[in-house]
Amino acid sequence: MAHVPLRSQIMPDKQIKAVFFDLGDTVLNFGQPNMGALFRQGARLSYDFLKDLGQPVGNYQYYCWRNLASIRFHHWLSNLTGKDFDSLTLLKKLNAKAGAGLTQKQWRHLSWLWYEPLSRVCQNEPDIKQTFSTLKEKELKLGILSNTFVTGSCLDRHLEQLGILDFFEVRLYSCDFDFRKPDPRIFRIAAQRIKESLQNTAYVGDRINKDIKPAKELGMHAVLKTAYTNAGKKIPQGVWRIERICDLPNLIEKINVATSH
Repeated sequence: MAHVPLRSQIMPDKQIKAVFFDLGDTVLNFGQPNMGALFRQGARLSYDFLKDLGQPVGNYQYYCWRNLASIRFHHWLSNLTGKDFDSLTLLKKLNAKAGAGLTQKQWRHLSWLWYEPLSRVCQNEPDIKQTFSTLKEKELKLGILSNTFVTGSCLDRHLEQLGILDFFEVRLYSCDFDFRKPDPRIFRIAAQRIKESLQNTAYVGDRINKDIKPAKELGMHAVLKTAYTNAGKKIPQGVWRIERICDLPNLIEKINVATSH
C-alpha cells in the first residue's frame, strides 16, 4: 500500500471549488435609491399594462395604495416569521381578487414592470461579465443565494439583461423557501445543490449578520464586499474583504495557494 503523508491525512481540503454570491449590493449595486419614487414608477407601469389589456384596475390612486399596503404588511410579516413572501404570488392574489385574469407569461411581465424601475438604477461594475468569465475559466462553480421577495423570474431576467445569468448554474432565492439567511439550512441546501462541501465553498456578500457570520460559522470561506450596508461596522476575524467583485479571482487564487500547502 502506498504511503500517505501524515499531513494529507489530517489536513482538510479547504480549496475553494464553488462560490455563492448575494445579489443586492454585492453583484447588483443598488445603493440607496428613492424607493418611494421607484414604487410609484412601478405602480404606473403595471397599472397601464393591466389597463391596456382591458383588465379591471379601477382608480389609479386606490390601485397604488392597495399594492403598497399589501407589500408593507407582508414585509412586516416576513420580518416577524423569518420567511420571505413571493411578489408574483402576491400580485396574482391581489389582482385576481379584483377580477384580473392573465396568462402565466403576462403575470410574470406584470411582476417585472414593478421591478423594472429598480433595475434601471442598478450600477454594475463595467468588467463584471469578464470577472465571472475568469472565475469560470478557473473551473469554479458559481451560484446565487439571495434573500428577496422579488420573484425569481424578475431577478433572472435582470441577470440575463446584464449577460451574466448563464454563469450561475445554481440560483436560490429565499422567496422559494420557508427560511432565509442567516438560517444555516439555506446555506447547506446551496452547497448540496452545487455539489460541493461547505468548506470548499466561498460566500460573497455585503451584510455581516446575514451573509458573513453564518457563512463563517458553517466553515465556508466568508468574503465581505465593501458596501454602504457594512460601512463602519466591526468585521469578524478570519473574514476576507474585497472592494469590488473584480478583486475576487486574485483573492481565490491566493486562498487556494495558501491552503494547498
